[in-house]
Amino acid sequence: MGLLTHDKTHLLNKDAKKSSSREVGAVILGGCFQGLGIARSLGRQGIPVCILDDEFAISRYSRYTTYSAHVKNLKNERQIIKALFEARERWDLANWVIYPTRDELVAALSHFRDELSTDFRVPTPSWEVIRWTSDKRNTYQLADSIGIPTPRTWYVNDVRELGTLEDKLPLVIKPAIKEHFIYATRVKAWRANTKSELRERFLLAYDILGPDEIMLQELIAGGGDQQFSYCAFFKEGQALGHMTCLRRRQHPLEFGRASTFVETIELPVLEELSNRFLKAIDYYGLIEMEYKYDQYDATYKLLDVNARTWGYHSLGARAGVDFSAMLFADQLGQTVEPRRARPGVQWVRLITDLPTGMQELARQRLSAPEYWRTLHHFDVEAVFDRNDPLPGLMELFVSPYLYFKRGF
Repeated sequence: MGLLTHDKTHLLNKDAKKSSSREVGAVILGGCFQGLGIARSLGRQGIPVCILDDEFAISRYSRYTTYSAHVKNLKNERQIIKALFEARERWDLANWVIYPTRDELVAALSHFRDELSTDFRVPTPSWEVIRWTSDKRNTYQLADSIGIPTPRTWYVNDVRELGTLEDKLPLVIKPAIKEHFIYATRVKAWRANTKSELRERFLLAYDILGPDEIMLQELIAGGGDQQFSYCAFFKEGQALGHMTCLRRRQHPLEFGRASTFVETIELPVLEELSNRFLKAIDYYGLIEMEYKYDQYDATYKLLDVNARTWGYHSLGARAGVDFSAMLFADQLGQTVEPRRARPGVQWVRLITDLPTGMQELARQRLSAPEYWRTLHHFDVEAVFDRNDPLPGLMELFVSPYLYFKRGF
């Protein structure tokens, strides 16, 4: 029995035939607002798009989506691969470019890259590269060896060892492989302020992850003014697309799973640090590297690496760097000219930023005039688009589902 439980052809042509094998498009794994950004980027250029998701996908309602299907499970690697081949046969998607939107999808594509490459274009690098981005233990080991600052981190195998870290409180309890933790808790990390919180939350993390994947990390103080990222399309030792951002707001407020308000800036030090890391692993493709500025020692410390598109990647197109389109063009052998995002361009996801802003106001971490200015002058909204309104309407309609299913 197949894994594609229902499908959709282009909204204007319910009887569309199979795509011509000469017409190359994109298969987007994950149809949330992140996948929607990819679909719009490519669809505006007339590139056909197929959306596969195992949750409610607002992208399937986009005017730029050619095909879509609900997949039973995009968390199991074998089922991911099977679903891709079923979609390839159903719609003749030979040589289409695959875009993952979640970390477990990156891992699956990496592990089965050779098998998939017989039928698809797979920009995701091999596991020998991805292992340095998917597991923070490897990420921090490499970063430390090449002089990129990271937070102080400890690995504890037993609750009895926690006593040696009590003088380091407050501490952050986080997973080495984040998707294992996020699907169980809907957060990226926990904060432990006291000895009792440290013990209690360590034991909870132990039940979810086991001892090997638990990391205890120093807490770097500060909010949105200290949260940065470097985004790139990287190829053959250089970034062809550059974008550096200040991630002003995120949700949840502490250890946010996703940014809610982002602005492009100039910060050359992040470009230098990030390119050093990417050259070291000979990376290819789209990448986001997250940093936090530590005021204590005046360093930018690497927190996370996302080897895929990221939530606010649609900011790039407005700032002059359309990352999804650059990757697609390169996959088809076209020349990709280097581009750099212009500073001062702002992105917001209102459905999450409004409650986040209210919390910031309540905690007096943000003034009402300042918040109003950001809402009044933003350049890109993650979902709402007057030329493609249905996804935004559907997101409002299913917002209770999105909250209870995955906390947005």
